[in-house]
Amino acid sequence: MKIFISGPYTNPDPVINTRNAVLAAEKIIKKGHLPFIPHLNHLWHLVSPHDIDYWYAYDLNWLDVCDAVLRLPGDSPGADSEVEYAISKKKRIFYDIRKLPRISTNKKN
Repeated sequence: MKIFISGPYTNPDPVINTRNAVLAAEKIIKKGHLPFIPHLNHLWHLVSPHDIDYWYAYDLNWLDVCDAVLRLPGDSPGADSEVEYAISKKKRIFYDIRKLPRISTNKKN
């Protein structure tokens, strides 16, 4: 499955939250899935800034092609909106990475 990682970005700290998203992505890969980490857009934003609505729309376009969402813990109106959007698109939502099924794959991760 393609898994969209949804979680806090700005609160309490973008660097810590991005690290948490990357660590979650590593666990997703080890379970045989393909993660998308929207938190990494902050690097792109440093080089070529866009307003927040641009990034929200960009992320939702990626969410459209994902099969499921992993909602990381923490308060985040943006992540809550992503989950609501995913539900409206009938995507699977996981709140605990341990509940994500392991799939077998021939690819080495």
